[in-house]
Amino acid sequence: MPHLRVLILGGTAEARRLAGALAAEAPHVHVTTSLAGRVTNPARPAGDVRVGGFGGPEALAAWLVAHRIDVLVDATHPFAATISAHAAQAAAAAGIDHFALRRPGWPADPRDRRHPARSLADAAALLPALGARRVFLTTGRQGLAAFAGPELDGLHFLVRTVEPPEPPLPRSAQLLLDRGPYTVEGETALLLAHRVDVLVTKDSGGPATAAKLTAARELGLAVVMVERPPAPEGVPEVPDVRTALARLGLSPAAADTCP
Repeated sequence: MPHLRVLILGGTAEARRLAGALAAEAPHVHVTTSLAGRVTNPARPAGDVRVGGFGGPEALAAWLVAHRIDVLVDATHPFAATISAHAAQAAAAAGIDHFALRRPGWPADPRDRRHPARSLADAAALLPALGARRVFLTTGRQGLAAFAGPELDGLHFLVRTVEPPEPPLPRSAQLLLDRGPYTVEGETALLLAHRVDVLVTKDSGGPATAAKLTAARELGLAVVMVERPPAPEGVPEVPDVRTALARLGLSPAAADTCP
């Protein structure tokens, strides 16, 4: 079987599972995972790991050629629009196969009080109309300036991030540093303890942080959901590790052997 060299742009649970499956079940595959380096002590995937940015699509294309990469798998966060665009450009320039491993977004439930927003700025603009007073903000540590304008000074924000967020922050904000996975019971208790009336989140998908949506639904809270940025045009997408393995010509059963 010919040797295959794969670069995974990682940082997600799906990226780690794919790297683990390849390392465990596909000895003819040399897998390298690239991490952006923005998270302290990230979970280390199987195989080779590089940390840090590439310096733009041209530098990434040069790296792909220099390391004789056959397939580039974009398994970054669904909102990592810049690196996804760079990946598409670099793979095209290097003339290699490229696809995205992107978990599906969270499906809506008829009981949801969901309000879509195209951006963080749009999400912030919705809050006064929803009568928000105490907001649970789970959109990550970047872009919180959208909620720091004077028009929202009367609102209180509970801001949950994995790493300390980048300023500016809302005028009235309580910071909670925590990492999922979360439970419905825990999220319900948190919402009640902080008297939250609106949840703001991104449509990241996945089970690790879905419990907050169930808790908000059961409590009848409004949810402002920031929609995903558009994916690069023409890039094939697969929804899970099993499908990614099949696209690489490997047995999907390998996905079941990795945590």
